[in-house]
Amino acid sequence: DGVGFEQAAMVEALSIAAHGVHRLPLRLDDSVLVVGAGIIGLLVVQVLKAAGCGLVVAVDVAAERLELARKLGADVGLDPTREDVTQRLLELTEGRGADAAVEAVGNTPAVRTAVAGVRKGGTLALIGNVSPSVELPLQSVVTREISVNGSCASRGEYPAALDLIARKRVDVDSLISAVAPLGEGADWFRRLYDKEKGLVKVVLRP
Repeated sequence: DGVGFEQAAMVEALSIAAHGVHRLPLRLDDSVLVVGAGIIGLLVVQVLKAAGCGLVVAVDVAAERLELARKLGADVGLDPTREDVTQRLLELTEGRGADAAVEAVGNTPAVRTAVAGVRKGGTLALIGNVSPSVELPLQSVVTREISVNGSCASRGEYPAALDLIARKRVDVDSLISAVAPLGEGADWFRRLYDKEKGLVKVVLRP
């Protein structure tokens, strides 16, 4: 009850974000870095806030995605092509770095950004996997004792995801760029594949 058709279509993505957050040993008011403000990263931002995290910093190269991340709860949005993310994080956390990080892209630059941004003894959750392999800054992980957790799909988070939507703790409506008939699906897939500006998630109605 309280979850519409289009909202329900977002539960799978939200459950992936929730599972990634569950892989982190979070405490109340922890600071968290989220690398990648695509659909999963934007949902991770909201789940982190719902879980009681304090400072949430989103990183992405697209200005419109950073703007949406801030609208959905990120306290700060950083573009790694315009500023030094690690330095800004140190300034925002009194020189420590983020307590935890979520990497939601899956390429070498994003992983490096996440590792560099987390504090000594912090934890990194890897959700993104657009590349089958990446370069890991091993010495930094080892010498700063960073825990690295992989996160794949979900494991029992559907009920919580539905509840978060129903109680409006997570805004999925802002992530739905369009609702279209199933017959237009091929065209929408092409537009998404071409990375049309402004498109995040498209829901097709049968």
